[in-house]
Formats: sequence, C-alpha cells, structure tokens
Amino acid sequence: MIDVSDSEMQAGFVGGAPLIAAIGVTRILSGVVPTTLVHDIDLAIGTNECVAITGPSGSGKSSLLYLLGLLDLPTVGEVRIRGRATAHMDEAERAHARLSTLGFVFQFHFLLPEFSALENVMLPMKALGGLSAVVMRERAMSLLASLGLAEHTMKRPDQLSGGQRQRVAVARALANDPPVILADEPTGSLDSVSSEQVFQILRDLVDQRGKTVVAVTHDLDIARRMDRRILLQDGGIVSDDSGDR
Repeated sequence: MIDVSDSEMQAGFVGGAPLIAAIGVTRILSGVVPTTLVHDIDLAIGTNECVAITGPSGSGKSSLLYLLGLLDLPTVGEVRIRGRATAHMDEAERAHARLSTLGFVFQFHFLLPEFSALENVMLPMKALGGLSAVVMRERAMSLLASLGLAEHTMKRPDQLSGGQRQRVAVARALANDPPVILADEPTGSLDSVSSEQVFQILRDLVDQRGKTVVAVTHDLDIARRMDRRILLQDGGIVSDDSGDR
C-alpha cells in the first residue's frame, strides 16, 4: 500500500485530488472459505480520462468497478470521491455521492420495463432532487435526442432494440451531469454495429464533453482504443498503461 499523496503524485494529480481514488482497497467475501475479490488496490483516476479495466474472467474487474462506484464497500482501505473519504458515510450519503458524481452503464441496461425511455432517464434526476418536473423532462428529452433517440422517447424498453436500450441507459447515466461514467461491459450483450455505436458514444463523452469514462471490458479492440488500460489478474493490478495519448 502507498500513501495517498504518493498515489496521486504518481498519477499526475499534483495540485488537486483525483475524481476517484482507491487507497489500499481489498474486498473479501466472508464465508466458510473467504474469497478475495480484489486486494491492495491503489488507483487514482482524474478528469477527462478514458480508462479500460481489463483482465481474464474472475480477475476482479467488476468487483473493482463496484467499489469505485460505491456500490460495494471495501473490507480494507477506502475509496475517495473528489478527495472526500467515503468509508464512514451512511447509505444516504453514499447514494447522494453516486447520484451527483457517478453515472452507471451496465451490460444489461436495467431499464424499468413499465416506464418509457423518457421516464427512465428522469429517474436519477428525481432521486437527486432540486429540479422542477419541466426542467427534468426537457433535460431528458435533450439527452435522448443527442443520442439519436428523439423519435423513441415515449417507447418502453421492450419496444426498442438492444442498441437503443443501451443508449437510453447512457442517457440515464448522464441525467445528473456527473463527471464520471462507470460502465460494466457496456457492449458485451450487443451486436458489432450496436457495440461500435455505444463505444463511440462513450468515447465522445471524453473527447467532446470532458467526462471521465471507466469501462470494464473483455473486448481487447475496444480497450486498445481507450487512453489508459488497467490490467487485473487474481484481484490485483498487474499493469497500468497510458499508451500514447
């Protein structure tokens, strides 16, 4: 384990905290035979990064993403969001941090089937609060239109193709304008055409909107087209390659 200041300096964050930092993070599932999902992870992710988390099946990729996204809690160590420690937050504080700072896209879109695309995108805004119904609706419409879904706003998920559903999920992730999008195999269940469309949307979020995208992927072609590749094996980071940016 390394000191957080050393971690941030090595990752190029002199003068400011990273958006997300994992400091000595280990996650162990208790049981008759305890299972270590990730161990002794030190990682700093900053503004306007496009990061791939790769590794063989069972290497801890999704486990690490869920820890970074405050969907799970480390057994040892801590995750900091914009320099703020999260270890002692209660669930309400963690929920607020997720809603205001992080957007999530999963392999399976997890859209609510009884709601329209528009209503699904509005859900994070309703949960965070602070906006009128008119503003939430206008923002959701604008996000869907920007992703080529202007004609599909009132359709339910079962009336959309797989690629369209995943684009709705991206719009939902952007609903509260978070600086970070965390994606778990976002193209894993899509055909090649839809996969390329979704990847390009995520890439554009970094290049055109200044977002940070952290994506778990098994697709090495997609990983190569991202700016930073973190390779996991047996729950630990074995390489962190920024390549040629």
